[in-house]
Amino acid sequence: MINPTGKVYLMGAGLGEIAYLTLQAQQLLSQAEVIIYDALVDNSILTLVPANCLKLEVGKRGGKPSTLQTEINQLLVKYCQEGKQVIRLKGGDPFIFGRTTSEIQDLIESECKFEVIPGLSSALAAPTLAHIPLTDPVMSRCFAVLTAHDLEALDWQIVSQIETLVILMGGRNLAEIVHQLLRHERLPQTSIAIIQSGGCPQQKVWVGRLNDIVEITANQSLSPCVIVVGEVVRLRDFINPDQYPWQQNQLPKNTILNQHIMNQLLLGKTILVTRSVEQSSIQSDLLKAQGAIVIEMPALVITPPSSWESLDQAIVQLGSSSENPFDWLILTSSNAVEYFFNRLITLGKDTRSLGQTKIAVVGKKTAASLQERYLKPDFIPPDFIADSLVEHFPESLAGKRILFPRVETGGREILVQELTAKGAILVEVAAYESGCPDSISTEVLDALQTQKIDIITFASSKTVKNFCQLIQTLPEQSLPPNYLDTIWIASIGPQTSKSCQSLLGRVDIEAQEYTLEGLTQAIIEISGKRKTQCL
Repeated sequence: MINPTGKVYLMGAGLGEIAYLTLQAQQLLSQAEVIIYDALVDNSILTLVPANCLKLEVGKRGGKPSTLQTEINQLLVKYCQEGKQVIRLKGGDPFIFGRTTSEIQDLIESECKFEVIPGLSSALAAPTLAHIPLTDPVMSRCFAVLTAHDLEALDWQIVSQIETLVILMGGRNLAEIVHQLLRHERLPQTSIAIIQSGGCPQQKVWVGRLNDIVEITANQSLSPCVIVVGEVVRLRDFINPDQYPWQQNQLPKNTILNQHIMNQLLLGKTILVTRSVEQSSIQSDLLKAQGAIVIEMPALVITPPSSWESLDQAIVQLGSSSENPFDWLILTSSNAVEYFFNRLITLGKDTRSLGQTKIAVVGKKTAASLQERYLKPDFIPPDFIADSLVEHFPESLAGKRILFPRVETGGREILVQELTAKGAILVEVAAYESGCPDSISTEVLDALQTQKIDIITFASSKTVKNFCQLIQTLPEQSLPPNYLDTIWIASIGPQTSKSCQSLLGRVDIEAQEYTLEGLTQAIIEISGKRKTQCL
């Protein structure tokens, strides 16, 4: 029986970046229960869906394995009939050279509800972002959009007469496209532009003429790209706002956007960010704001502990009498904050149970997580690391009862040892567990295999250990020998650096301030120095 609450949204993701999604698309993504998406969709968009949303990648990247279209259709019907809100997410617009009509046909036959959500097609947006108009009263009174998947199916005699051509998926067939146009009497001096990764930080544009563009782009990987053929390409220099002096320095000083435009120190750098599966990466946003190409690699899986018993007992004690059983609550991560307070609520209590118990946190991010619950920490150690917590503790620890919700296994023991040595009565409870994911995503593996990565960031010792563990699970010879030699290794602080030295043999960048912002700043500074040296 069909569940009437199920519905499929056939949605265009635009150019891939969140900035080019429609508001309607963002709202629907925030409510999705299942998302079935193409490989060209940027990972940042996936951060918009709920944490419990089922995510299924189906490929559709040129030259890479993809799920059969019939299987994709079956998945859409299956989850819709289960009563799910399903997003079928495609690059660009769902009706521009997609298989949307095939998917709709199966949905209709299965009596599934569906709706098409338009997206910004790269055929229109990429030329605009490259300062190329597709129409002009003099140079182009019309344009045509073509796909280069089956060049033999095109009537080149007619195609060559159209003033402006926009060709999608043509990077691998550029030479044949040029040959056909010249063969059918298009002038050799006709202007042509190739726009790679339009609208993304790594966008590149090659401009030439039909008689020299193949030579200009020789030995270049062009995909994914949009090709524009026509005299409107010559308007690019005139329209480009960056060439005019009054366009410069128009933004307020010290804004992130102004810093991004003026410095561009990470422009073109590809950075692999290791992070928790469950958490969207703040650091990814910081790096992208500086022009970096970011690939996220889940290297931690955060789960509940094997038993809630010890944490529950501690929470019961919190509200058991008028006399506080704990003088301090120590929280050393955002995970500790989330799991502790969620469990507090699950047991029917709230923050009033803390009474006069003071709270100490380690790190700005942990403090921010606490403040989201309308609580202000009583103590944050300098340097934002656990090592300085005991040294700078605001009162004597002798005889103080301290509740320490922490990771169940694999946490650092030095803090426990130092607190105990100072005479504190420490109650350790398992609040969450962290483990290693099962595998490396195809996107990360492909980037490592093709040596596209310039920098890998590590924000904890566990991400270093799990990265190495995931690499070891790969079949022999999956990666080039000495693949790390061309990659900078960036660490958030001394303890993480020790793990890098031990397991990876070196560390190239270490944050001076042990925060994600500090790590980003360290990457920017060393990139700037090395860029200057190269000049």
